Amino acid sequence: MPSLAVLLAICLAAFWLAHRVYGRWLARRFGLDGAASTPAHVHRDGADFEPTPRFYLLGQHFSAISAAGPILGPILAATQFGWQPAFWWIVLGCIFIGSMHDFAALVGSVRHGACSIAEIVQRYLNRRSYAAFVLYIWLALVLVIVAFTDATASAFVTALDVAVPGADGQRVAVDGAGVASSSMLYLGLSVAMGLVVRCLRPPLWLVTLVFVPLVGVAIWLGPTLPLRFVADGPIPNLHWAWAILAYCGVASVLPVWLLLQPRGYLGGFFLYLTLGGGLLGLFLMQPTTEWPSFTGFTSDNGQTLVPFLFITIACGACSGFHGLVCSGTTSKQIDREPDAHLVGYGGMLLEGVVALLALACVMMLAPGSELSRASADKVFGVGVGSFLHQLGVPLQFAVTFGMLAFATFVYDTLDVATRLARYLFTEFTGWKSRLGGTVGTFVTLALPAYFVAQTVTGADGKAIPAYRVIWPLFGSINQLLAGLTLVGLSLWLARSQKGLALRAAVGAPMVFMMAMTMTALVQQIRGAQNGALLAVAVVLLALAVWITVEAVLSLWRGRPGGRAAGAAT
Repeated sequence: MPSLAVLLAICLAAFWLAHRVYGRWLARRFGLDGAASTPAHVHRDGADFEPTPRFYLLGQHFSAISAAGPILGPILAATQFGWQPAFWWIVLGCIFIGSMHDFAALVGSVRHGACSIAEIVQRYLNRRSYAAFVLYIWLALVLVIVAFTDATASAFVTALDVAVPGADGQRVAVDGAGVASSSMLYLGLSVAMGLVVRCLRPPLWLVTLVFVPLVGVAIWLGPTLPLRFVADGPIPNLHWAWAILAYCGVASVLPVWLLLQPRGYLGGFFLYLTLGGGLLGLFLMQPTTEWPSFTGFTSDNGQTLVPFLFITIACGACSGFHGLVCSGTTSKQIDREPDAHLVGYGGMLLEGVVALLALACVMMLAPGSELSRASADKVFGVGVGSFLHQLGVPLQFAVTFGMLAFATFVYDTLDVATRLARYLFTEFTGWKSRLGGTVGTFVTLALPAYFVAQTVTGADGKAIPAYRVIWPLFGSINQLLAGLTLVGLSLWLARSQKGLALRAAVGAPMVFMMAMTMTALVQQIRGAQNGALLAVAVVLLALAVWITVEAVLSLWRGRPGGRAAGAAT
């Protein structure tokens, strides 16, 4: 059986080479100008627009885009089709589609005043397409907030007791209440760091030297101060869910320097340590591949390899949500245009490494083992813990670290998604005052607050969260967003008369992503077993066809369908 360490070493080398060669080629084709004034400088307000050093911004951007997707997707796809299809899609998709998508979305937004992808679509199509796209993005963000709130709240109330691979059969127990405490301490550290940086302005190396080790203290201290907040009834995590949504509401309107930037920087370092320690421990552990490399073209639930491999694995290969982050929070903080190469292209490569590490946690499992039947967050947490244990880290601390890493991935995305929804609301309504942002935040969180409290009866007769009725469509929703983002970027490149090579580098992935998404939606419509899922799938497919036809007609006519494109380059 192939060695996991050898496979990952080859992938890391490929990612490094891609960043040096393909990423630089894209940067030259886009004509990144270090002397150009970015929106962060032009519109600097200390709240949303704030020039940020590239390594500081990279950590924040990386933690924002690295949600549950690069963990859940690879693990689920490996169980459905075997590890090898997932492996190749992560590597090739990340290099040629996902990283390019993020890079192009970031540059496109910066060149258009840090506006959203929906606004770019409006500039090159028309108001009808813009309105439909904004509503679609906003509802997608609401679904992300609902699902990730539920996932985080569940992690705070569930316990884990399982044998750890590579630890001589040792078992470890992790209490979700301890993970919750560590998470709260982590957020408190972020605010403290933001105040220190803003008021005292110490050098970044000193801030890093002080606050990053304190994250380790928070992980150690959390289990000794378990924070229990369990509700009675069919939804034991309901109180935590509402508390998390309240946090998102406050965090999304705070100035970026107070929470978003320091939390993202600490979260980025925490994730760097997770990746670095996990990979180093894996190389020392030298596990062999036990999981089947290929199990067939059709999974047990009836989904086919094509197109559902490319729908199941989104984050880690290509994700539409990344385009929202790039054109939302990140484009408002880019200090210099050339920084987009490291932040946009390099940030996605880092997420590809996360996806490979998650896949490795499955690849070393024997089919039918105790851990192979556990949920994806536990597979990842225990897998990373087993790798860190090889470095001499105490097993209990190592697994708690792995579980908190998963919670951090999700946590850092939640308030960013809320902030992005606020941006969309104010951009669409033109109500850009502080009151408008507050109203937009409240409207955005009202639906998640309602849906996290609703349940339906599942096939086994047990109560399940209501949002899971349409959750099987989330992959299609996310990947359709990626395809439509590339449609908008292709229109921009065509209107700005960029070279044929760059247009092909964006256009070919656009065709691929739209084809995979539309095929998946057609299959999901044919197999729909409830009215809600069927209705949403039909609307998504209609939206995809509508905007695609509008874009083709606009290019065919040789002029924008709506208002003039302006001077964007």
